Amino acid sequence: MSDRLTINEIYLSLQGESTLAGLPCVFIRLTACNLRCSYCDTAYAFTQGRTMTLPEITTRVEQLAAPYQPAQTAAPFAQFQNSSFIIHHSSFPIQNLRLPLVELTGGEPLLQKGSLPLMKSLCDAGYTVLLETSGALDIAHVDPRVRRIMDLKCPSSGEVKRNRWQNLPLLKATDEIKFVIGTVQDYDWAKEQLAARQLAKICPVLFSWVSPIQPHQRDKSLRKIPAGQTALTRLQLVEKIMADALPVRFQLQMHKFIWPPDQRSV
Repeated sequence: MSDRLTINEIYLSLQGESTLAGLPCVFIRLTACNLRCSYCDTAYAFTQGRTMTLPEITTRVEQLAAPYQPAQTAAPFAQFQNSSFIIHHSSFPIQNLRLPLVELTGGEPLLQKGSLPLMKSLCDAGYTVLLETSGALDIAHVDPRVRRIMDLKCPSSGEVKRNRWQNLPLLKATDEIKFVIGTVQDYDWAKEQLAARQLAKICPVLFSWVSPIQPHQRDKSLRKIPAGQTALTRLQLVEKIMADALPVRFQLQMHKFIWPPDQRSV
């Protein structure tokens, strides 16, 4: 395995998505992606980045995580262990969540073989590690301690044919499945997959509304939304979820409501 990775950025922010939304998180954004989803808001990570060694990456994570010491994070629902802030929350399949979380995102992290030893190293160090992956690559070799947040690409992405269905049997209760939904056709497709594949019995399922990207974010390499798609507002998506009594979690990209929606490193 390579001990060098191409990294776009590493930064501390709030986790804006998933069942852990709102918690502090160190993001490691890796360069390169093999998909070109129509709504992609991180096209700058397709090529921009610099080479870093595993020790350089983990050292930077440690620097950003350093302020999270007991004196800074006391709370009635927490206990402290080994100078780290640990959350005990019985509703999560994962126990003992160390803050800040650490997430590998992209781009597509699994394109770089060095992402596997990096995740193992972070898990060994006691971090709660998340992986945001497109679902188009094999997740079998990811450290089992990692919480995998895996997309199933909907029709409006232009990449629905790239879904790697062989990943579904590999998912555990600690993982999450995410549908990014921007059109009526996306919703109908996601609803069909939810029922036909009994996804809610595997792990939490997220229905995430597509936040519109601004013109300067739209890379020319992105797929076009297929013809005949009908846009869906976030209100309409919520109303459909409620009307159909779906066992899913609606989510917005929280960070886009705190900071400008095109701001990086947040």
